[in-house]
Amino acid sequence: MALPDPNSIKAREPTMPTTNINIGEPWMWGAFIIFVLAMLALDLFVFGGRKAHRVSVREASCWVIAWCALALAFAGLLWWYLHGEFGAEIAQRKTLEFLTGYLIEQSLSIDNMFVFVMIFSYFAVPPELQRRVLLYGVLGAIVMRAAMIFAGVWLVSQFTWLLYVFGVFLIITGIKMLVFAEQQPDLDNNPLLRWVRGHLRITNGFHGERFFVLQNGVRWATPMFLVLVLIEASDLMFAVDSIPAIFAVTTDPFIVFTSNIFAIMGLRALYFLLADMADRFHLLKYGLAIVLVFIGGKMTLMPWFHMPVEWSLAVVGGVILGSVVLSLVMSKNAPQNL
Repeated sequence: MALPDPNSIKAREPTMPTTNINIGEPWMWGAFIIFVLAMLALDLFVFGGRKAHRVSVREASCWVIAWCALALAFAGLLWWYLHGEFGAEIAQRKTLEFLTGYLIEQSLSIDNMFVFVMIFSYFAVPPELQRRVLLYGVLGAIVMRAAMIFAGVWLVSQFTWLLYVFGVFLIITGIKMLVFAEQQPDLDNNPLLRWVRGHLRITNGFHGERFFVLQNGVRWATPMFLVLVLIEASDLMFAVDSIPAIFAVTTDPFIVFTSNIFAIMGLRALYFLLADMADRFHLLKYGLAIVLVFIGGKMTLMPWFHMPVEWSLAVVGGVILGSVVLSLVMSKNAPQNL
């Protein structure tokens, strides 16, 4: 009896798409990190980050436009460099991976905005005190996400089957979001908040933007510190969803990291732009849930069905845009139905 040809067996096995090329050179990592630090320094020391003030719609709009323009400029520079080094095919694919990853991360991070609104409302944080705590939240998010990205990339490189685990996890998370979209977290019974309150002295009121103050020689935490703790915890929870989601598009560490950072850096400005009308985007959570289910399904079916990056970009963009438009239309018509 003739033994089957090993090559024919291998050919029938599910295989991953052959696109695993990592483009991040040491100088690219260094240049991007310097760019991020420079932008944070400008925000903190030049553009009023050290002064407590209420962020106007005009200021927030300028920052949103600036970060979107910077992300698009980065995509253009990435294409230009890769086109010269690797050719048009790699340049196009990696640029589309970055844009798709950026759109996914930006879309999923919008859910953070609703949590920020809830946290600031719960603690009655004055608008002029919100900017600085969000800036520190961004710094913490960058550190946490960098650690999670590199850990995730390493795990996926060692255990490819984890991609399918991530896919199933995203499907379950998306379904839970659909079912519990209207449910609001109970901060009074939040275990992390209760633990911090039980282990630290907390002042009754805010002391400007400070997280800690000295009273009679004793260090007290302010409610602003509790706000910071919850903001960092919320970003950690959302990162558990968003980072695996981008693995459906690429496992290139440089693309994953840069798309995440651009989305995080623009989130704070997006919050100040949309916070006052967050309730008008009530269908956006359903759109984000559909995106998670779509990405999870894409990851789960990856060995048997490879979806081009262009399709992923179109589907994610279409779902988010559709949920935003429907939210605005229904909000506009709501008073007429009363």
